[in-house]
Amino acid sequence: MANSLFSKVEELPRDPILGLTEAFVADKTPHRVNLGVGVYQDENGKVPLLACVKLAEEAMLAKAAPHTYVPIDGYAHYNAAVAKMVFAESCDLANVVTVQALGGTGALKLGAEMVKVATPNAKVWISDPSWENHRALFAAAGFAVETYPYYGADGELDFSGLIATLEKIPAGDVVLLHACCHNPTGLDLSQDQWRQIAKVVRARGLTPFLDTAYMGFAEGLETDAFSVRLFASDGGPLFVSFSFSKSLSLYGERVGALSVLTANPQERSRVLSQIKRIARITYSSPAGHGAAAAAAVLADPALRRQWDEELGAMRARIKKMRQLLADKLAERVPGRDFTYIVRQNGMFSYSRLTKPQAVLLREKYAVYALDSGRICVAALNEKNIDYVAESIAKVMVEA
Repeated sequence: MANSLFSKVEELPRDPILGLTEAFVADKTPHRVNLGVGVYQDENGKVPLLACVKLAEEAMLAKAAPHTYVPIDGYAHYNAAVAKMVFAESCDLANVVTVQALGGTGALKLGAEMVKVATPNAKVWISDPSWENHRALFAAAGFAVETYPYYGADGELDFSGLIATLEKIPAGDVVLLHACCHNPTGLDLSQDQWRQIAKVVRARGLTPFLDTAYMGFAEGLETDAFSVRLFASDGGPLFVSFSFSKSLSLYGERVGALSVLTANPQERSRVLSQIKRIARITYSSPAGHGAAAAAAVLADPALRRQWDEELGAMRARIKKMRQLLADKLAERVPGRDFTYIVRQNGMFSYSRLTKPQAVLLREKYAVYALDSGRICVAALNEKNIDYVAESIAKVMVEA
C-alpha cells in the first residue's frame, strides 16, 4: 500500500458544524440537545413542512409533469419571482441577473466565481466572525480573504471598528455583508447603520456582496430586504445570494438564487453568459422540484399570504424562545444581564459562552453548542429549555 495513489492524502478535520451534529447523533444520552444545527425546528423539535409548500407540491403532483432537465440558469419564472420579491421597485430589473442556484451556498459559489471573472485581483472582506463557509468559498475561488470588525469584546456590535476598517479598504475590493440575522452572532445593523455603510462602500468604490439566507426571520420579508434595496437603489454593482432553505423549510431541496445588479441590459447579458458557464461546468443545471414549489408559492396570492403567516409564526416562536432563555438564565445567574439574547435576531445567538464552557456543556450535560458559543435558538422548545438554561447556568459557574 506504500505506493497507493492516496497514501499521502491527509485527513481533514471535521466541519465544525456538521461534525458537531455527527457527535450529537453518536451520543446516546436521552436528554441530549443539539444547539449547533442550523435549521428551524418546531415546538416538537421537528423540521416543519409548511402548509403552503405542501399545497404547492400537491398541485405539482396532480399535473404529473415529467422530470426533465432544468435550464442552466434555472426556471425563468422562479428567477423572475425571486428578483421581484428581493428587489421590489428599488432598481430596474432589466439590469438584474438572477439565476437559480443550489441553495444559498451554491449562490455564494456562483457569485465568488463571477467576482473572480470580473475583478480577479480583488480581496474579499468578511465579518469577524462570519459563517465558516464564507472564508472557504472565496478562498477556494482564489481570493485573499480579510476581515472587518463586527463582534466586539463587550459582546456587542463593533460598529465604529467596522466603519473605520471599511474606510481603509482599497477601491475594487469586495465586502461581504449579512443582509439580516447575522450568522453566527445574531447581531444586526440598524437601518441608519446600513445607510452609513452604503455611503462608505460606494464612496470607496467597493463592491457589496449581500448574503441573504434568512430573509423574513428578523422582522419580516419587506423589512429584512432593506439593505439589499438600499444598495440596489443607487444602481450597483451589487451581488446578492439568496436561500429558501430556512424561510420555506426546503433544506434538502437546495433552493437558492444569485442576483447581480449590472449597469445596463447589455452588461447584464454578458454577466449572465459568464454565470451560465460557471454553472454548466460546476453542476450543469439545478434541481427542479423545490424551485418549482417556491415559484408556485410566490405566484399564487393565497399561498403567498399563507407563507407570510407561517413565516411570521416561525419568527414569533424564535423570539419567544429568546425571551424565555434570557429570563430563565437571569433567574439562575442573578446579577448578570442576558438581555443581549433578546436583542439579537434570527436563528442564532452568540451566547457569550467561552470555549471551555461550550466543551463542558457538551461533555457533561450533552447540550451541543459550537466552541464559539453560538447556539441555534430555533432548536429550543418548551420541553428542553429548562434543561438547557440549567445546564448553561451551571457551566458558567463550573468552567
